[in-house]
Amino acid sequence: MDSIVIKTTGDGSKTLFHAKLNEHYHSIHGALTESRHVFIQHGLSLYYSSGMRNEISILEIGLGTGLNAALTMSKADELITRVHYTALETHPVNSDILFQMEYDKILSTKEFEALTLIHSADWEKRVETAPFFSFLKLNIPVQDFDSKEHFDIIYFDAFAPEKQPEMWTEAIFKSCFDWLIPGGILVSYCAKGQFKRDLKSVGFDVKKYPGPPGKREMTVAVKPIFSESPDTNTD
Repeated sequence: MDSIVIKTTGDGSKTLFHAKLNEHYHSIHGALTESRHVFIQHGLSLYYSSGMRNEISILEIGLGTGLNAALTMSKADELITRVHYTALETHPVNSDILFQMEYDKILSTKEFEALTLIHSADWEKRVETAPFFSFLKLNIPVQDFDSKEHFDIIYFDAFAPEKQPEMWTEAIFKSCFDWLIPGGILVSYCAKGQFKRDLKSVGFDVKKYPGPPGKREMTVAVKPIFSESPDTNTD
């Protein structure tokens, strides 16, 4: 992890900068703000509000610092909704680096406790980290992930397409489509035209929402409840 540098973002929270990829883990305009806006507000909360579900299953592609997972764990307790969370990560962040990010200064006590539990959890083993949260983290690439479980939500949080093109392929999006239940959603900070066209080509209905600070838009892709022929047109 010698190529990882800690950076302070626009909202005072810290992110990591991957020097080899020349890419930040979160938005430089606000790491915490981006996670809350994209994955909690337009992921978990948006999906929950569409049906007031008692149980929700989430797959995160790109665990990174664990911020999305920790915020989700805290939100699940607030919603009194049981969340089964699976996260894929091939390059786990060193615990010493995480300590230096001073999340305890920007997260609520409940959120920071959630983050601590996320990072102390064993790999490759599902654990009950809270009354409303079960967590499984897997050290495998998404290309090798073969799930018999179906998910309600996918947090697609890989590095940007120009930095990690192998993560943004139609084949991966087709797998994501297959892993979701009908009516399930894939949510991402990315709103690039090619990304949206590829999502549509595998069958998703693509919706645009206002992005977090520094981004005009973000993407929520919905797996239709009734299958139709994929529409390859997009704006």
